[in-house]
Amino acid sequence: MKRRDFSAQLGLSALGLSTLGLSTLGLPGIAAAQGGPMEGKQYLKLSQALPTTPGKIDVVEFFWYGCPHCFAFDPTLEAWVKQLPADVSFRRVHVGFRANIKSHQKLFYALEAMGKQAEVHSAVFAAFQRDMPESDKDVIALVGRLGLDVAKFTAAYNSFGVQTKCAQASKLSEDFRIDGVPALGIAGRYLTSPSIAGTRGAGEQVNGQQAVAVADFLIKLARNKA
Repeated sequence: MKRRDFSAQLGLSALGLSTLGLSTLGLPGIAAAQGGPMEGKQYLKLSQALPTTPGKIDVVEFFWYGCPHCFAFDPTLEAWVKQLPADVSFRRVHVGFRANIKSHQKLFYALEAMGKQAEVHSAVFAAFQRDMPESDKDVIALVGRLGLDVAKFTAAYNSFGVQTKCAQASKLSEDFRIDGVPALGIAGRYLTSPSIAGTRGAGEQVNGQQAVAVADFLIKLARNKA
């Protein structure tokens, strides 16, 4: 989802997402025909590499809880992350492109501060697709429905630490020049996504699988250049 589409998406509920079945991962046809993904077509390269974790190949998913494309991509991403090799470090970064989704970004980092983000990730994602929170009050009410400690969450939500995490996330999004989600940043150098790596009209699941296949290629590329 592009930045310009975020406002239009806010307030929508009961989103329906259709997916297509695909038994194996595959690169886009043009990439496979030419021996691999191509810079400028299936992935982009930053003009200047960003700092990364020493000894690791960093993979960053940029996403928004309210994005239906992120929601559709998430099962493919989750399965892929479980198979990543030991030298790859994965993390999620919740974007905050606009003022009206800053509360969603704060929700993510407050849950992370509580050590609960992974535990409730799927439930929060699904809840956003049904009824998207529009205010701090709505976010706190959602946390209560999830059975979490509302007082502890509220303290984390309003903390300086979470504010700092949000600022860092927004800065990283800017450094990667993220203009839509979901997107994958690889090794501080490369960027791909279902919309970049995928095939027009192929469907959410197919394009998601093509994106992680391109990400695999970029991980190997980064490893060979280490």
